[in-house]
Amino acid sequence: MTVEAIFAELPNNYQTGMITEPVSIYFSIDDIKRTVWLNPTECRVDSGRTTDHADCVCKTGAVFFLKVWNNGYQPGLKDFLSGDIKANQPDILQLFLKTFGKG
Repeated sequence: MTVEAIFAELPNNYQTGMITEPVSIYFSIDDIKRTVWLNPTECRVDSGRTTDHADCVCKTGAVFFLKVWNNGYQPGLKDFLSGDIKANQPDILQLFLKTFGKG
């Protein structure tokens, strides 16, 4: 599954009721930019950066993102230290994965 296809399917695959407060996550995956909005009942995906104050900003490459999404890889400290993935709130990324049955 491609990065674009994953983001297109997120609203359909969202598991409601797993979070209690709204969360925004901005993804920069190579040249793909998406803002994901999660709340207790729905998921919305916008093209580009649609907020200046996302709760979490995640930057990584498509190969690494697909490894996490498609293969169940769990990023660790080494991945963050090496720069394979950058995020200001890794715990929100874990929550994101969990809400789609990936964590």
